[in-house]
Amino acid sequence: MKNQGAAQKISNVILSGLAGVASFIFSLAAFLTISTFNQQLLASLIAGAFCLLVSYIASERPNSESARAMSALGDRLLAVEDGDYTSPAPEALRKSMPEVAKAVDNLFGEVRASIESAHALGMYDPVTSLPNRLHFRAEADRKIADMEEGSKAAMIFVDLDRFKAVNDSLGHARGDQLLTMVANRLRVVTAAEDEGQKGNDRPLVARLAGDEFTIFFPNVVSDTQVERLARRLALAIAEPFELQGHSIDIGASIGVALHPTHGRNIESLMRAADIAMYHAKSKGGGRHAFFSDDLLKAYQAKVDTERDLTAALANGEFTLALQPQVDLKNGSISGAEALLRWQHPRDGERAPATFIGVAETCGVISEIGDWVMSECAALLSQWEDDGSAPRLAFNISPRQLDRADFFDRLCAIFDARDIPLSRIELEFTETAAMQVNREQIAQIAALRAAGASIAIDDFGTGYSNIARLRAMPLDRVKLDPSLCADIEENEQAREVVQAVVTLIHAVGAEIVAESIETSAQADILRAMGVRTVQGFVFAPPMHADEFFDWVENARIPTPGSRDVA
Repeated sequence: MKNQGAAQKISNVILSGLAGVASFIFSLAAFLTISTFNQQLLASLIAGAFCLLVSYIASERPNSESARAMSALGDRLLAVEDGDYTSPAPEALRKSMPEVAKAVDNLFGEVRASIESAHALGMYDPVTSLPNRLHFRAEADRKIADMEEGSKAAMIFVDLDRFKAVNDSLGHARGDQLLTMVANRLRVVTAAEDEGQKGNDRPLVARLAGDEFTIFFPNVVSDTQVERLARRLALAIAEPFELQGHSIDIGASIGVALHPTHGRNIESLMRAADIAMYHAKSKGGGRHAFFSDDLLKAYQAKVDTERDLTAALANGEFTLALQPQVDLKNGSISGAEALLRWQHPRDGERAPATFIGVAETCGVISEIGDWVMSECAALLSQWEDDGSAPRLAFNISPRQLDRADFFDRLCAIFDARDIPLSRIELEFTETAAMQVNREQIAQIAALRAAGASIAIDDFGTGYSNIARLRAMPLDRVKLDPSLCADIEENEQAREVVQAVVTLIHAVGAEIVAESIETSAQADILRAMGVRTVQGFVFAPPMHADEFFDWVENARIPTPGSRDVA
């Protein structure tokens, strides 16, 4: 009994030595980048065995049987390099040193459990339990290699629309729940599509990162089958999600690439599907797009624009043009809009529509926005205030509001020149205004409370929700130019504009009509209740020096004779 107790103590020493020293050496081996995982494991086990041997020798003198047992243990450890994690301790060790053999068996049991756990963590997404990017690439590669010559396959990228707003408003925990629900819908749709397919022909669904999912569908029958699957995926994600009492509406932008037409390996297919997905998102999301050469050209142009934008600020390539806004009631200049222009060294002058979206996605929009605000502050300091307090309007991207310090930055820029915020107007496009989240609306409300006017630009062509419009802190709405283009000759167009004007007045906002080209259009709008217009009927956009000269010398007649309420 005494010897048995001593042996148990020896076993405990062995196990603690293996757990401590082997773990340390395993980490050190990984740090030193020993070439393979099995070699790293072998290094750690040898270190552990050394600890084991020292512990044992300390308690009893070795004999020839012990030496043979330790030699067998050495051979067993060397087998790890070939991937053998399952064989038991050598029989010679079990006979000569049963407690040591038991410790070795326990060690390999823990090694197997750790490897399985590490494999699962390394190959599957912990939120959705879908394969992760690493696993997806390996499995898709294998499926491509197993496909017969002439077979088709589809790579499908799914990027969620408006997920960030949900994550920001409801929190990351509910965001993760939503991702899990999305993953389940993707599984259901693809499972319905792969009926009759077995084994390696079955589609592979994975989560790449964030709100991006991907599906690889091997051996598809036709392009029509892929089109049907993409459409069903979009419809499935568009259905509302019920999440802890909240009805969540999101959508998906889906990109599709076909093997072998758009690529023969996983790298080229993923790149093509990604390009197609971004095209679908640029068109408003909630749709799918197939990769094409035209999309590739557009993507390359986007990459070129991103590269050029990073240098544009440093090179002084941005300018502002000013277009006056005229009060139709008294003919005064009530303000102006600052219009951003990019003097591109190769392409010439570029309007914001050609680069603002790219600036938002590549992250330089905040720097451009800061430059615009600084220039507007400088212009307002030149524009003498005769008591009418003319406003200067400029566009703001919701991406700028993502910065927690946006309010402080804006205030600091205008305070530095003693410009009150009552002399600026922040414009958001209709589409952007409908997508702002709760935190962004709070920032907008704070700016309005500090004196800034808030306007919605290009109103009338998007998808405004009246409830959202009422919830937005709002002073003015600018009609999209397309609404007023034919109001002189088209009675239906006049009726539409009148209805829009009535709606805007009902939510308590003023109206600005832009791109007005004739005095007849101005008279019609004035009669409808529109008080402020801008457009070529009075003046085109001008550089600062021209604008201030124009303001100094302008003589604007008051159109019509009826008062505007």
